Amino acid sequence: MSEAIPKRSVIVAGHRTSVSLEEPFWARLKEIARQRNMSINDLVTEIDASETATGRPGNLSSALRLHVLADLERRLASAGGSGIGGGSTPTAGGPAVARETTG
Repeated sequence: MSEAIPKRSVIVAGHRTSVSLEEPFWARLKEIARQRNMSINDLVTEIDASETATGRPGNLSSALRLHVLADLERRLASAGGSGIGGGSTPTAGGPAVARETTG
């Protein structure tokens, strides 16, 4: 049986809430915040505000996972990679879009 996804307490725009986020995503989110010289709460608030403004259909936990994914894709693209798995191409500020390969 798998373990439950841990809940993490964060403060978003001054309000305490919790998100369910797996350890690898949480660790990468903390690293992104550190690289940007901001607190994890400030980063989560920024992500929430930008996702809410664009009409995010999912929940905050999903938005955080997508932010981590987009950050990793940007890093891969800037390092000359072709996206995650070699079969995807990062879109402008968003998740990768799969492209078909023949072969």
